[in-house]
Amino acid sequence: MTERKPSGSKPVKPVKPAKKAATKLPVREQISAGGVVFRGEKERTEVVIVSVGGQNRWQLPKGLVEAGEKPEITAVREAREEAGVDSEVVQHLETIEYWYAGLDQGERVRFHKHVHFYLLRYRAGETADHDWEVNEARWVPIDDATQQLTFDSERHVMERARQLLA
Repeated sequence: MTERKPSGSKPVKPVKPAKKAATKLPVREQISAGGVVFRGEKERTEVVIVSVGGQNRWQLPKGLVEAGEKPEITAVREAREEAGVDSEVVQHLETIEYWYAGLDQGERVRFHKHVHFYLLRYRAGETADHDWEVNEARWVPIDDATQQLTFDSERHVMERARQLLA
């Protein structure tokens, strides 16, 4: 809003209070890996998705790469832990990157995360054998999986897997 001055003067904008300087959060790098576990062929292909958190977010099984561990090994381990299934790596699908805020040992930080996703062929196991971090793990037809995933980036990864398996 502008104030009006007497005729012949230019309008003057009111002075806004100075903004409080934002505190910069420390940044932590994170590397994770996970995958699209599949079984069956062509139009009968199914994939595993997992539900996590209080909001029952549906996502791909994934987790942090441990010290000295290769991302491919992490992807297979996380499929076993979160989805209850044993699998083997077929190929790398994609690496996604994003930022989020959270806590690191009680300190508020910004995480810069890279997640390596792999196409994983099912070998054995039951989704009911998932670990405590997961609310539910289930097999779904690959054509239905994309719209069930919560995150756009993982929907994109699923579409890439679907194209490769078609």
